[in-house]
Amino acid sequence: MFKKYWMAIAAIFIVGLFTACQQTTSLYAVKSPDGNIEVVLEQIQDRVTYAVRYNGNLVIQPSPLGLLTADNDLFSILQLKSITKPAAITDEYALWTGKKTKITYQANKAVVQLENKENRALEITFQVSNDGVAFRYQLANDKNAPITITEEKTGFVLNNDAKAFLQPMQTAKTGFEQTNPAYEDNYRQNIPVGTASPNNNGWVYPALFQQNETWILITEAGMDGTYCGTKLFNQPDSATYQIAFPDPRETMTESGILPVSTASSFYSPWRVITIGSLGTIVESTLGTDLATSAAKKDYSYVKPGIASWSWIMSKDDYIIYDEQKKYIDFAADMNWRYCLIDASWDTKIGYDKIKELTDYANTKGVSLLLWYNSAGNWNTVKMTPKDRMLTHESRVQEFTRLKEIGIKGLKIDFFGGDGRSVMQYYIDILKDAADFGLLINFHGATLPRGWSRTYPNLVTVEAVKGFEMITFNQNDADREANHSTMLPFTRNAFDPMDFTSVNLHEITFSKSKRKTTAAFQLATSIIFLSGIHHIAESPDGMSHVPADVKTFLRQLPVQWDEVKFISGFPGKDAVLARRADKKWYIAGINGEATEKSISLNLALFKKKKATLFADGKELSDFEINTTTAKGIQKVTLKPNGGFVIVLE
Repeated sequence: MFKKYWMAIAAIFIVGLFTACQQTTSLYAVKSPDGNIEVVLEQIQDRVTYAVRYNGNLVIQPSPLGLLTADNDLFSILQLKSITKPAAITDEYALWTGKKTKITYQANKAVVQLENKENRALEITFQVSNDGVAFRYQLANDKNAPITITEEKTGFVLNNDAKAFLQPMQTAKTGFEQTNPAYEDNYRQNIPVGTASPNNNGWVYPALFQQNETWILITEAGMDGTYCGTKLFNQPDSATYQIAFPDPRETMTESGILPVSTASSFYSPWRVITIGSLGTIVESTLGTDLATSAAKKDYSYVKPGIASWSWIMSKDDYIIYDEQKKYIDFAADMNWRYCLIDASWDTKIGYDKIKELTDYANTKGVSLLLWYNSAGNWNTVKMTPKDRMLTHESRVQEFTRLKEIGIKGLKIDFFGGDGRSVMQYYIDILKDAADFGLLINFHGATLPRGWSRTYPNLVTVEAVKGFEMITFNQNDADREANHSTMLPFTRNAFDPMDFTSVNLHEITFSKSKRKTTAAFQLATSIIFLSGIHHIAESPDGMSHVPADVKTFLRQLPVQWDEVKFISGFPGKDAVLARRADKKWYIAGINGEATEKSISLNLALFKKKKATLFADGKELSDFEINTTTAKGIQKVTLKPNGGFVIVLE
């Protein structure tokens, strides 16, 4: 019934057929600064809807707004109370781990206040920028009593002929040691809008849609611990994607799923809709623009970098002293800032020996990162340390010890889903770690939803089917190229992503064989964004790599000042350019098993020299050429291949 109701509303809106029983009244419209995006609010009987136009075309059909709380229906019967006049806003901020180091956000803002029949107010703030729309709810809490939101009715009604690029939400308590959901699935690509999720669990953010030449990317931002992480859910054949709450099992406490607040004002996260071309999607920073600003603190300890780590090539049995010392030497030789020591280091090496390794690493200019198990009563994973993160007291005790040892950051693994209590757990860890100047990398984790702006010490998060899966089975190795070309347009659009790529020689300690070329792997160091890049290569593997490629990796930037979309299509290919200081890096990856040729106008970048790293004859070979950076550069992309061009 819900689907049919909204389809009827959409039809009435489009053709302008109004009846006495379904009267539509336009309430309000706000446009982006350039006028290309417009949000229209309408009163349809006793409900209020929003719709979005882009260049005059309806890209989000009239869609539902509203909430249900434990005490109030703020959806079924709502009437307009007041609307503020649109006002221009500007926000400037720095980002340690994103597409740009300095970002300016500009939008037109307006606030709509609605009221139900019991005179309970619901306030909705809309902000419309040149690259999209964002809105969030606010509830006043005059009594300072707990407000619990039981359901969010927000929907996104797409055009019926749109296409979708979506990742299914994993089923709670499945997978390795029942650690799902961990946002580690492949995207369903170019599927008809209305396709049901294969496991009936809905779809994760960011969710990508194509309507003719217009692209729409939906996500959320501004998570403060009072709200759960959400997802999208649609009924079969329905183009309405509604906000949905997590599985009840995704919690740390018995009542830790639903949004709850006792604050005087209860804010929902921002609902973020990026709209435009594929270039808009790749170049937009809307997912961090709407995140909460970082607290005013000293973040000089936040130093992005590259890390060596043994586990990706030699797995659990080699988390031993001598192997880690070898990888410290590896990082030092490659001029990388970090070395990660993975699971069960506390029993296989021990704190005292870790202190020895830390001191040794310091003499080499390398800092150490340590793995931790998130623990909790939901967690049956046996790898340790396991009991150190759960409470503020235990974290302070552990962080004090790590600070004395000289550890610079933690990789914390195996979280329990998206319930409010789990989201609060992430935030508690980030806040306590910041007090001790520790960097954080979450694995087996949720999408960070702009947290890297709010908590700059969050340098990266997994939340992706990354390279470890490629080392585990051939099926994922076969799909790597296709999967990787989805990520710049979806998972990695706004948030840092710890894919752990750049395997240049071969995968060791595995039956899997890499199907992507070495140039493809090198290109991911530019295509993928992460505050710390964990390189999936061993010292022995790197010994087979050409000297010029090693030099490239020794000089690889870890922060970017600018990004430009060159060409691509989700699941097929991606070509991007990133600038660091005065150098431009152009990288491309081919997600298909067919050879492609592209032409690049290097003159546009106004540089003198171009160094091309392209596919060689064999899978792990390179062809390296240096030319003048003028005119048109033609590049051949082999099947599952790639390239990098450095302009200086």
